[in-house]
Amino acid sequence: MAIHYNLSKVYEISDNDAEFAQQIIQLFVSEIPNEIRIIKEGIEEKDFDKTYSASHKIKPTLDLMGMDLAYDENLHIMEWTKSQGKKKEIKEVFKSLKEHVENTLKEIKKDYNL
Repeated sequence: MAIHYNLSKVYEISDNDAEFAQQIIQLFVSEIPNEIRIIKEGIEEKDFDKTYSASHKIKPTLDLMGMDLAYDENLHIMEWTKSQGKKKEIKEVFKSLKEHVENTLKEIKKDYNL
């Protein structure tokens, strides 16, 4: 049983299509780590547009993967970009988001032999 993610939404919207679920998993594994790196760079550079764009891109995948805490943290980052806050305000939120993504990646790779 998955601890860091939940594919129930994926199966619900796809009428239990295992192939579709596999595509979502592949999308997560192949694209999310790079977007997390871009978010980190954007925060470090205080490039709010870059950060927002990457955060917006991962938002639906985090939702589909049932990663509720990571989803909420990502929303917080998006709000931070809109208010153009200080870096120190968002560092811990990003750190937690990154940790959730890393834990999910490890679990998926183990669960699906990737």
